[in-house]
Amino acid sequence: MRHPLVIGNWKLNGSKHMVNDFIVALRNKLSSVVGCDVVIAPPVAYLDMAKRHLDGSCIALGAQNVDTHFSGAFTGEVSAEMLKDIGVKYIIIGHSDRRTLHKESDDIIAEKFFVSKTVGLVPVLCIGESKTEKEVGQTEDVCVHQIDAILNRMGAKAFENTVIAYEPIWAIGTGKSATPAEAQAVHKFIRGYIAKHDESIAEQVIIQYGGSVNTINAAELFTQPDIDGFLVGSASLIVDSFVMIVKIASSSK
Repeated sequence: MRHPLVIGNWKLNGSKHMVNDFIVALRNKLSSVVGCDVVIAPPVAYLDMAKRHLDGSCIALGAQNVDTHFSGAFTGEVSAEMLKDIGVKYIIIGHSDRRTLHKESDDIIAEKFFVSKTVGLVPVLCIGESKTEKEVGQTEDVCVHQIDAILNRMGAKAFENTVIAYEPIWAIGTGKSATPAEAQAVHKFIRGYIAKHDESIAEQVIIQYGGSVNTINAAELFTQPDIDGFLVGSASLIVDSFVMIVKIASSSK
């Protein structure tokens, strides 16, 4: 049985003060919550500090990016082994911010997925279509293409102990979320596509929804059978909002 998972992606937000206050409040407010795994992914500058504040809690640490190399002359980069060394467990890969702003190709994303799996991190593979691709009916084709980048390199077993986050680009940061029916249809398609390669892997892979998730739409989204949790953006920066989304996920299934 798949276990609900909620990840807070802080993106380029945070400070030492925020890390301290946010995690203290989060630990307190989630102390009695069970039934949902929780991850926060601060900027890389605050990962070590966040890990120290999270020690002894059930909240895991995620990172927003990783380099394709294990070590070497790559100024400014951070390797998967370094992230694991400081206590990171999850790594967000293929987010549309990286695909669009940093021109990361499917091949680069597949390489990041590979190095993360190699060192024992849990990749969170973000996939999803643009507004234009949605309007011309290419949602499924886009998802297949992005999933195939991993399947063609590593096979279906690569998705064992892995997370897929369906994040339609047109919904990220726009305040316009996919409807529960729209999201469920795509999640069901993704699971079905992986099942064509390995049914057991498809049944256990966690598929999250992301894209303007908030305290209003989370409950209805999470009632859908193939939505296993959320990758939360702006709402993850507000303790009470993030806690409410976690509580919804912990009690809805």
